[in-house]
Amino acid sequence: MKTALLFAAALILAPATGALLRAEPVPPVPAPPWKLKDVDGKVVTSDQFKGKVVVLDFWATWCPPCKGEIPGYVELQKKYAADGLVFVGVSVDEDGPEVVKKFMKDHSVNYPIVMFNEDILNAYGPIEAYPTTFIIDREGMIRDKKLGARPVAEYEKEILAVLKPPGA
Repeated sequence: MKTALLFAAALILAPATGALLRAEPVPPVPAPPWKLKDVDGKVVTSDQFKGKVVVLDFWATWCPPCKGEIPGYVELQKKYAADGLVFVGVSVDEDGPEVVKKFMKDHSVNYPIVMFNEDILNAYGPIEAYPTTFIIDREGMIRDKKLGARPVAEYEKEILAVLKPPGA
């Protein structure tokens, strides 16, 4: 948890320094498959989202930049769900799913949130800071990696580039 708090502190300071905040297209690579439990203990797998554009967000309830992005993600999920967009939150909270479940209720989260394990952190890592967010295209390829928080209106453009590419 100490390391996680340091990451959160770094992200709080990052806007002032310009450090750590970046979103960048990445060379397309296959997204590692995963199988995790949601806050109710039900198994959720990456296979359930085949054919959709997935925004995979590594976040925590104790992370101010993470929490700041979630209302915008809730709106984007509403706005583009019919187009095949799905957000999936990967909570790195170590206090268990009850904390996350309460957060989801209090913030009207309308997309699945699963609880992390070391396998997913290793598969998508190194996770250098929270939030870290990936955009995965309909073919299961990672197209973008965002480190830190960004204004949702800016990030929406990155998502749309994958969700609705020009000429599609």
